[in-house]
Amino acid sequence: MFDVGPYLKDEAKVAPAYVSPLGALFSGDCMAVMPHIKDAVIDMVFADPPFNLGKEYGDNCNDLLPAAHYLEWCMKWSRECVRVLKPGGAFFLYNLPRWNVLLGAHLTSLNMEFRHWIAIEISACLPIPGRLHPSHYSLLYYTKGKPKTFRRIRTPIQTCRHCGGEVKDYGGHRGAMNPKGVTLKDVWIDIPPVRHWKFKSKDRRANALSTKILDRVVEMSTLPGDLVLDPFGGSGTTFAVCEKKSREWIGAEIDFCEEIIDRLESGEIRAHKNDDFIEG
Repeated sequence: MFDVGPYLKDEAKVAPAYVSPLGALFSGDCMAVMPHIKDAVIDMVFADPPFNLGKEYGDNCNDLLPAAHYLEWCMKWSRECVRVLKPGGAFFLYNLPRWNVLLGAHLTSLNMEFRHWIAIEISACLPIPGRLHPSHYSLLYYTKGKPKTFRRIRTPIQTCRHCGGEVKDYGGHRGAMNPKGVTLKDVWIDIPPVRHWKFKSKDRRANALSTKILDRVVEMSTLPGDLVLDPFGGSGTTFAVCEKKSREWIGAEIDFCEEIIDRLESGEIRAHKNDDFIEG
């Protein structure tokens, strides 16, 4: 089983609620866990915090804070994430553009290196009068200096779902295209929404992430055996992907720890189809 002890400053002060062959899950606030993690031991952080939209999670989560308080909280836990990252480690932060534009500036102030603003196209609400229709979430990609791991990902050449023909001619240079596909762009239009209950926890009604997002960030920025941190476990998607892809992991979840454990042990977390090709 995974031994979390070497990564903790004082193992006696904090204990995981669940240990798998590859990871450890802590029950509680991430800010009660991360200060006990040693400096510079994590290869990649993926953080998907509550978006401060007033959604109902569990008894221990307040998702409707004053904007200044929400940003202060995000800056606090993100500083911890940066501290525990190894040099060259990757930090992915998934949130609304409204918050990520400010949190990106914060990460820059911590001497993190900006890599990409990844736009993930998901139309999750009705049009808003007087504004453009919000149709993407932001995934910030920063590294702690020069990235120690970056693997090229290729996606299948897009075809029409009706006739099966290719959508683009690539300027007449189709014959010169790599047969493995096209280089992954920073706009992702192929992430399926998690609406069907076969992909969600029946005990946690909040939104869940597609495994396809985690597939990509894990493959892009880590190698088998690397250590991934997710401070907001949610429905357990990150941990399931790490288990599948032979990455070690540490996670925290404030309200739904037991639900995550049940899902991991039962194999309930279903994977979305993913035809990405990983180079290297």
